[in-house]
Amino acid sequence: MHIKLFVGNLSWNVDDVQLEQIFSEYGEVTSARVVTDRDTGRSRGFGFVEIDASDVAAVISATNGRDVDGRQIRVNEAEDKRDAGGRGGSRGGSRGRY
Repeated sequence: MHIKLFVGNLSWNVDDVQLEQIFSEYGEVTSARVVTDRDTGRSRGFGFVEIDASDVAAVISATNGRDVDGRQIRVNEAEDKRDAGGRGGSRGGSRGRY
């Protein structure tokens, strides 16, 4: 089963390769990406992992709370952007003339 996981509370020292290594023992990692600030290039402290694993709950249970570089990471199934519901488009409200 192909799943996408959200990984939070990452140390700023963790990179894509380390993120992949953390999850590789639980299945075939097809993608591991630490999200970075587009201006500074510095980690934003979270990332996403796509992995083929037979038991999603087992992967989450084994990795959630695990100490990585001095921080306990948070792992849960990522929400699909398309299902975010109402988070896009116009911000609404009127823009009065000044």
